[in-house]
Amino acid sequence: MARRPIRPIRPIRLRGLRVDYPRRGRSNWRRWVPSWRQVLSGILLGFGALAGLFAVVYASVDIPDENDEARRQGTVYYWADGSQMVSVGAVNRQNVTLAGIPDSVEHAVIAAENETFYSDSGVSAKGIARAAVSMVKGGETQGGSTITQQYVKNTYLSQEQSATRKFKEFFISLKLSNKQSKEEILQGYLNTSWFGRGAYGIQAAAYAYYGIPAKDLDPSQAALLASLLKGAEQYDPAGGKGNHERAVDRWEWVLDRQVEIGTMTKAERAAYQKFPEPRPTAKPTSLGGQTGYLVDIANKYIKRRSGLTDKDLARGGYRVHTTFVKAKVQQLERAVRGVRKRDLDPKKRPEDRYVEVGAASVRPDDGAVVAVYGGADAITHFANNADTAGVPVGSAFKPFVLAAALQHGDGITLDSGYDSGGRLIKDGPYAAHPAPSGAGPGQAMVTAPTPLRDALIKSSNATFTLLGKDIGLKKVKELAVSAGLHKESLARLDKSFPLGTSTPSAVRMADAYTAFSNDGMRADPYSVTKVIRDGEVVEGFGKPEPRRVMDASVANDVNNTLGLVAWTRLGRDGKFAAFAKSRAADDLSAGATGEDDRMKSAWFIGHSKGLTTAVTMFRSKPGTPQLLGMQGVGGPDSERGNVFPLRIWSAYATRT
Repeated sequence: MARRPIRPIRPIRLRGLRVDYPRRGRSNWRRWVPSWRQVLSGILLGFGALAGLFAVVYASVDIPDENDEARRQGTVYYWADGSQMVSVGAVNRQNVTLAGIPDSVEHAVIAAENETFYSDSGVSAKGIARAAVSMVKGGETQGGSTITQQYVKNTYLSQEQSATRKFKEFFISLKLSNKQSKEEILQGYLNTSWFGRGAYGIQAAAYAYYGIPAKDLDPSQAALLASLLKGAEQYDPAGGKGNHERAVDRWEWVLDRQVEIGTMTKAERAAYQKFPEPRPTAKPTSLGGQTGYLVDIANKYIKRRSGLTDKDLARGGYRVHTTFVKAKVQQLERAVRGVRKRDLDPKKRPEDRYVEVGAASVRPDDGAVVAVYGGADAITHFANNADTAGVPVGSAFKPFVLAAALQHGDGITLDSGYDSGGRLIKDGPYAAHPAPSGAGPGQAMVTAPTPLRDALIKSSNATFTLLGKDIGLKKVKELAVSAGLHKESLARLDKSFPLGTSTPSAVRMADAYTAFSNDGMRADPYSVTKVIRDGEVVEGFGKPEPRRVMDASVANDVNNTLGLVAWTRLGRDGKFAAFAKSRAADDLSAGATGEDDRMKSAWFIGHSKGLTTAVTMFRSKPGTPQLLGMQGVGGPDSERGNVFPLRIWSAYATRT
């Protein structure tokens, strides 16, 4: 078969325009290497196409209407029965003109956020590139926005992190830079930015942090407020762990940065060496009494379950349905106030000063937080005593040690115990107990052991120290964590660990005790059943699933013993001995600290009428990091204050 001749490759033609490619007059591979003219033409053609596309997109994207912040709704919280508890989150912002803002504020913000603000085109090419790389990698679309871009996001767009929003932000920022002056953009940015503490805009922020109008801010205060623009949740000095250190570092950086870019002299910088501590966080008056504590617990749960931030919640528009029962919250508060009024007299006894109470009531069936007492008033006492770790739990921790022993100790029962020689006798006090090996004639008779059941009732420190050692402190810790106590609240594993050196919150202690009254099952405590915004249900608020913590037989053994503890404690206090005979005591069980405890706190955790409630009392003086002693609180017969959590609990339980 004859081979067909190879046809020569013809040069490319574009509508009559002859392109010399492959190149004539060149041989071999040189034919395929474009000339510098061709390369330059290609580049110019590409730029022309991009410019044309850019012009088309630029013309098609309009600056939308400003968001109507005045119509933004507050966030409404509802009681468990669906009735409204409180509405919070109205816009906290008072617009001010740039003329009414000190130059130091302007300089600090520009140094912190966008030093080229007055010379750039309103967008950051580097920021867009970083966002594109992050988007390709599957990360968040963020990074490097100019002040103009941030203003556009605050004023014209949603807060979502998406490629579409970033695309719109870019072109709107370009258009806005051509339409508005830099002064107008900066003024708008300072009036719309989030500074934390519910404050939108520099004027509200100045009041929230320093109690003064923005016009009175000094350069040091301005640097701190500018630092907050990076993220108030991380840089508010009064915020979470590490916030103060981060705030100081950022404040110093903002001041130093102003020197670097020439808006502050070294001499001026040298005048600001002391960190400008802001005022304590204040609650809105609508969040007074227990309401602020309830909202605090609900918000913590929302952020943990959904990923929403304080800034998101402050933006408003949410409908939050909680597990809190109004009547029980009110009754718990009345019980605390009644006992304080009757039994404590700060004017008469110095020991009765600085006394704090925290309490929480949890439903064992599903872990719902039904009621809390966080302190006297959420406005004047912001720390939530019901949900704060830091108060040693003392002997109220011993039931977890007993449960670990019954669960993991081979052959250990409630009748097991330690003899006077420190030996664990598993078969109880009624069996024959030979003398220890090598004992002399006088040691032939060894005292019969006290059963673990009685040791818990009597709160025997010696028995539980030995039991923790024999079972293994790690197993005790694992069971406590499984029951719901946070690892961070548990003390180090030494010989005092079984005696309650750990510091869980009242909410967590109440929830952990539900495992004893619920056949060894427990669910994580929850306070929110549903969150709705713009008619859409926010995901992440399904009811927690109960999990097994211990065998049902172990839970029942511990719970029955706690029933004896409750009867013993209630019968000892003449004021409430009658409660032990009331119908409310049918399913009664309790754990508590004892008068032999040397912890600086008193606890009572009781179960009755289908609710488990933890009450703690301690003394905390503002400005003093360590708790004060409980000895003498309420007079000499208070058992180191241990009678008062019991009285609060019984006053509450008999009326709920």
